[in-house]
Amino acid sequence: MTRPARSSLVLDGDTLRVRLEADRVAGPQVVHVDWLRFTLQLRNAPYDLDLMFPEKTEGNYWDVKDSIRERHLAALELEESWSPGGQALAVARKVARYLGPDFSVAGEPQKGHDFYARRWPIVWNDAECGWVGFGASSDSPRQQKQAATIHVNLYGMACTFAERGWRKRMARFIKARKATVTRIDLALDFFDGFPGGLDGIIDGYKAGDWDVRGQRPKCNGAGDWVNKRARSFYVGSREAGKQTNVYEKGHQMYGPESGMPWLRWELRLGNKLRELDADILANPDGFFAGAGDAHAAALALAREFVQPVEVPTRPRIQDETVEAEVERNLRWLRTTAAPSIALAFKHLGDEGFLELVQGKSLPRRLQKYSSRIGDAVSAVADRVFGLACGAAPFTAVSSA
Repeated sequence: MTRPARSSLVLDGDTLRVRLEADRVAGPQVVHVDWLRFTLQLRNAPYDLDLMFPEKTEGNYWDVKDSIRERHLAALELEESWSPGGQALAVARKVARYLGPDFSVAGEPQKGHDFYARRWPIVWNDAECGWVGFGASSDSPRQQKQAATIHVNLYGMACTFAERGWRKRMARFIKARKATVTRIDLALDFFDGFPGGLDGIIDGYKAGDWDVRGQRPKCNGAGDWVNKRARSFYVGSREAGKQTNVYEKGHQMYGPESGMPWLRWELRLGNKLRELDADILANPDGFFAGAGDAHAAALALAREFVQPVEVPTRPRIQDETVEAEVERNLRWLRTTAAPSIALAFKHLGDEGFLELVQGKSLPRRLQKYSSRIGDAVSAVADRVFGLACGAAPFTAVSSA
């Protein structure tokens, strides 16, 4: 995933903090949108007639009437033939306008990012703070499918320094154009430090504060943990579409030697297994709180109670993933391991065979789906073995 060049968007910590604190005072949301990506189909993207057919307002009556007719005819033709680059430019101009008067689109397209052939840079303060991509970077089927889309990527600086009210304007545009939000980051800042600091958050993780439906998400860390400088604590995974990074923002902005206590919770949501609604832009507090008990408790330190809103997952896709893994395992069992199992069953006897199979853990690839294995086996057994399998426990067959 393409990130902005670090040197192009460097700001001093005071400038960023003043802006974030001012936005919080202006309220009512205390959670900040720190990154936004969305994709729309070419057929739903706007086009700008003024690029090719400037509206004529001067001249005699018939000339103006002919100009209006030409524009209408052009609109009909452009619905079928307008170039992706032109549509992407129209999108970029609208996005820049929604962000505010300090944002603009660069004069010419640049080399693309994230497998898009070209991009229109969105500029703030003479630095690229986002882009709108179009076109395919190769002839592969997957890339050709991507070529039918336009992608908008807004970095943290665009989201932070946009004109107030930009989130609602952008949400309306996303809904109107039937776009898909593919990533959104929600940040909650504790400028004067968090109770217990990062070490306290880790203690809470160990105690189960981050557990979701009885499951503990995986975690990892980055930074200098020995000297407690510039540390990040990650919970969840990008692959699952929900990851939180709690990190020492003060060390990032002012340097580790500053000892600045500023701590940031950054919730990163992706659409791989989740449905990201544009309403997140209008209610970041609610969706942040809906990410889990730990998030709700953190938000409660910054404002009064807010109604949590969960991001819906796509269980059907998850079920298909589990079934695919189980079917792969059962087919291997039938085609590769079956002769060895038959040998053991025939010659070891009941006790020997049970000793062989009992107490064994699931195959590594299936361990994360342990609670759903029974249903998956029932669903795929007929395809693999040509029989229906129930979820009844194993019953030994007597050799007598």
